[in-house]
Amino acid sequence: MKDKITALYCRLSNDDMLDGESNSITNQKAILLKYAQDNCFPNPQFYIDDGFSGTNFQRPDFMKMLKDMEDGKIGIVITKDLSRLGRDYLKTGEYIELIFPDFDVRYIAINDNVDTAKSENEMMVFKNIFNDWYARDTSKKVKAVFKAKGQSGKPLATLPPYGYVKSEQDKNLWVIDDEAAKVVKRIFQLCIGGYGTRQIAHILENDKILKPTAYWNGVNGIEKPYRWSHRTVSNILEKQEYLGHTVNFKTKRKSYKSKKKTLTATEEQMIFENTHEPIISRHDFELVQDIRSQRRRIQKLGEISIFSGKVYCADCGEKMYLCRVKSSPESLEHLKCSTYSLDKEYCSAHYIRTAVLGEIVLSEIKKLIALVKTDEKKFIQSALDKSEQNQSDELKRAKKLLKQSQKRISEIDKLFERLYEDNVAGKISDERFKMMSENYDAEQLQLKNTVAEMSLFIEKAEQKSSDITQFIEVVRKYTEITALTSEIMQELIERIEVHAPDKSNGHRRQQIDIYFKFKSVVAVAVADSNKYLQNRKSA
Repeated sequence: MKDKITALYCRLSNDDMLDGESNSITNQKAILLKYAQDNCFPNPQFYIDDGFSGTNFQRPDFMKMLKDMEDGKIGIVITKDLSRLGRDYLKTGEYIELIFPDFDVRYIAINDNVDTAKSENEMMVFKNIFNDWYARDTSKKVKAVFKAKGQSGKPLATLPPYGYVKSEQDKNLWVIDDEAAKVVKRIFQLCIGGYGTRQIAHILENDKILKPTAYWNGVNGIEKPYRWSHRTVSNILEKQEYLGHTVNFKTKRKSYKSKKKTLTATEEQMIFENTHEPIISRHDFELVQDIRSQRRRIQKLGEISIFSGKVYCADCGEKMYLCRVKSSPESLEHLKCSTYSLDKEYCSAHYIRTAVLGEIVLSEIKKLIALVKTDEKKFIQSALDKSEQNQSDELKRAKKLLKQSQKRISEIDKLFERLYEDNVAGKISDERFKMMSENYDAEQLQLKNTVAEMSLFIEKAEQKSSDITQFIEVVRKYTEITALTSEIMQELIERIEVHAPDKSNGHRRQQIDIYFKFKSVVAVAVADSNKYLQNRKSA
């Protein structure tokens, strides 16, 4: 035993600091060393874990102590009390009653009068349970504080998302980090431009952009500081925080003993809007979510077609996929109905050359831009149906009726109070009170139905107006377009439907329906492959 180490183990967590100096590392060291010297225990050596919870047994120096114990170097382990060893009564009991004895290690908890070399340890189990209860109670208190902070709208995240830093004046306020924010904006624009998350990660790596961990902590000690993960890119593209919102309670732990975090359901999260300055506009954020919700296949050449996820068969409704033949010229690249490719009995041969479709879509977009540029009012009229065009007066009437109904509901509430008081005072009979109450009840129910109906009508009308205003703002961005890009397709086009070809007059003619992002704007065009081939030859 004289050659073996006397392990003096100290532990302190953030919660233990609340108890003051009595649990400090300095105080623990002094008590343990004096006890070892007074009892002539040989070779005292400290093992210290500062800032670690008692429910966590994966502490660095605790693991080191176990390794030395397994190697036969330790004869005695001493702690100030049982809670320093741990606050999980099952694990603490396992170490004291099973693991330490297996390695012939004597365990002593000074303040709790526990010494495994002696027999009087009957109360040890109960003390371990009390320590576990203390950890459970502390966890509840921390959770309550955490919940109250989260419900108040203050961010719960220890670190702000990449692109923000904490304000020097208010640690609960995030302000934009200009350098990182430029990278965030670039990631969103690359996604809108048709790049996938892996491609974006490669672009950032090639351009020597520091990944978030390296940007925050510096390149020293970080392997491959420019190696972006596609998951990191995905997380950035999904964060509502870039809209200026605070999102709390995104993760949770199953119990106070588990350190593993799990994602919470969307309905359990709390979103507080406009709590800080946004980096990404709502339009760009929603556009990116729309793009990412679509399955877009990367071609063998390593690129994504601008039509990927946008073109559908008008008859069966399934997507049309890009087909390329290495030996064929570019003009023969085409889109084909996926149903027809699998089973020719369920759909006919819908296909169209991408070059033909590209010319048609480009032409219709140019017409749309010209109309918005020259006569915006006419565009709005063409975008709205007749009932919607006359909606302005109806909207005014609806708002007026809503206001009147809400006022009358309040008046009836006051009338009910007066009726009740008159009935109690004997001014009106019970029969009269019952009849009048039923009449007012019926009127109020009808008014509430009117309020609900008018509110829904107003909400839809105002949303329609907001949608078309937003669509016009997007169209204004593109003053002159010479070629289609993925960004243009994603911002302006919702869906393209290709009809079966008509060869009745000797020409192959095909109807193309182009649905723009504003749902009421639809362009119907006809593709004439013969005309296209003639234009190609003359060119």
